[in-house]
Amino acid sequence: MSAGAQLTVTDLRRATRHPVDHKVIGEHRRLGDVHLRVVNLSAHGFMAEGVPELSRGERVVIRLPVVGRIEAHLIWATPERSGFQFERIIRLDDFMRMIDTLQPNPRLRRPR
Repeated sequence: MSAGAQLTVTDLRRATRHPVDHKVIGEHRRLGDVHLRVVNLSAHGFMAEGVPELSRGERVVIRLPVVGRIEAHLIWATPERSGFQFERIIRLDDFMRMIDTLQPNPRLRRPR
């Protein structure tokens, strides 16, 4: 029996990603505080750099502008980067407000 997360959405990598550069302190049940640098975001998850050695399915809670605390599950990892899926999809209006906060330069934002 698997002890990892039982994820319902298996592959959302085609979702629109928005480049960001946002440092967060994640909460992990075994490691405590973990420092992550979020490099892109979608309404379904994020990619981060600086992730400690975690196993697929492990959970991290991060705090994002507008959205607040949100749990994410590790989906994939390389030595440099890791991909996480949010435990819930972020509502579109909240997501767009969060991107406006994290990407103050309008030229970096994708057209809407």
